[in-house]
Amino acid sequence: MTSTLRQRLTPLLAGTCIALGLGMAPAGAETLTIGFLAPMTGGFAQVGQDMVNGFQLYLDQHDNKLGGMDVKFIVEDEQAKSDLAVTKAKKLVLQDGAQMFIGGLLASTGYALAPVSTETKTIYISSVPAADDLTQRQFDKYPYFIRTSWTSSQPHQPLGQWACDQGYKKVVAIAADYAFGYEVVGGFQKVFEDCGGKVIQKIWPPLGTKDFGPYIPTMKADADAIFSLMVGPMSLQFPKQLRGAGIKKPIIGGGTSYDEFALPFMSDEVIGDVSALHYSAAIETPKNEAFVKAYRAKYSKVPSYYAENNYTTAEWIDETIKKSGGKWPGAEAFIKTMQGIKLDSVRGPLVMDDMRNPIENIYIKKVEKKKMFGYDKDELWNTVIKTYPNVSQFWTYGKETFLKQPVYSKDFPPCKYCD
Repeated sequence: MTSTLRQRLTPLLAGTCIALGLGMAPAGAETLTIGFLAPMTGGFAQVGQDMVNGFQLYLDQHDNKLGGMDVKFIVEDEQAKSDLAVTKAKKLVLQDGAQMFIGGLLASTGYALAPVSTETKTIYISSVPAADDLTQRQFDKYPYFIRTSWTSSQPHQPLGQWACDQGYKKVVAIAADYAFGYEVVGGFQKVFEDCGGKVIQKIWPPLGTKDFGPYIPTMKADADAIFSLMVGPMSLQFPKQLRGAGIKKPIIGGGTSYDEFALPFMSDEVIGDVSALHYSAAIETPKNEAFVKAYRAKYSKVPSYYAENNYTTAEWIDETIKKSGGKWPGAEAFIKTMQGIKLDSVRGPLVMDDMRNPIENIYIKKVEKKKMFGYDKDELWNTVIKTYPNVSQFWTYGKETFLKQPVYSKDFPPCKYCD
């Protein structure tokens, strides 16, 4: 075959593979092949390891079976790069025969991977990427997409209400400059301003920023509090540099700003800082205590939300396969069954809404230094100070009203109190 002919045939053959489902396991298969996408190298490698560890712990606890099916678990390094994640996802489906692929890290990666699920008619379970619109206005485009985690704005809408309830009137927002940051700030801002508060400034440092020196002096001095959304190593640097600059204003953090991934590397300057998320390692329930102890015994660290999300994802798959008689039911049947399962998870009660996003507890958390779960050392923990139960991605607005507004973005809601 000439190189020219090969070049012409390659995309045609690839398309034929997708159309015929070559490599995809038929309904009734007894081995479940799961492709898992996570950044295993680069600046987010430790986050990726937490993701893998959470899923692997559940497999280890269940003899490498989910719902009675033997599991083939294939991890691919997506390096927190959307284009690479797409390439690896297609490889998992077309070469490895995965019935599903899970993961990816960034919200932007979630937006890139969802079309792959539609193109290949393969389930994509978003265990971390919180891109709002995948289970909102774009829902109908992605029938093989289902989320086991959260939308970016979901925890931060109740956090906006909580901030109002504390009497905060003016807030400066500073957040990583990409889709996740926009959606987090947008959710907080919308609710905070609807209950009478004002976001008076929005600052967007680039994703991966290490030096916040150019941004901190620009913060308006008349703010009552600072709302921050940091990810990865940014989470460690921002509060340290803010307090080092002598600014003592309360910090209200987006969930990833104070997640257990970052907390062990933080110093006492973060004590008292508040954040919101659908998980805290300090949830005082028997199921979470058992999870924390098992995870810590195996991996010598407290589980982050990245670990819990993937542990719970494995549990949700486990229950779905059980309901399917211990065999692969096919993609459409799997989605339908999974959407109907109510789960008593490590993070609390879970149920899917009609757009395949969890309805779940949202925890307002304060960083405290204390002993927990019988460990004999004072450590930083995200103590739960308020629980908002059964929070929908649509908050209290209702689905119809919520979906009439644009997706939260850099420009929505507009910063009408900025000058």
